[in-house]
Amino acid sequence: MTMDATRYEDGSISYPGHPRGPGGAEPAETIDLSEYTAEVVTWTTSTATPPGVREPNTLAIVEFDVDGEPVRAIGQVTTDEIETGDEVRPVHVEELREPGAGIREPESQAWDGYRFEPV
Repeated sequence: MTMDATRYEDGSISYPGHPRGPGGAEPAETIDLSEYTAEVVTWTTSTATPPGVREPNTLAIVEFDVDGEPVRAIGQVTTDEIETGDEVRPVHVEELREPGAGIREPESQAWDGYRFEPV
């Protein structure tokens, strides 16, 4: 699994990617953010989480620097010991939430994804 961002013809990058970039730019390439580190911009810890989501659940907005272009992402953090400005890297996990806790059939969903781990 990759953590794909999209670079557009105008040089901008978005995560997740979209069919069109800023100003209607066409996608030019895919960039795997899991190969980069990022800096924590801000974070919060939720103690009242949806069914199947760990409690407490610490989330962070992080910023990757991809060839001088900032790319932001939001996601769970592997630890509650996180601070603004910390360097993190994406780590793949098999389940971001418990598959049987939702109303959808577990087999119909992908439950894996990335969390951010301090470097």
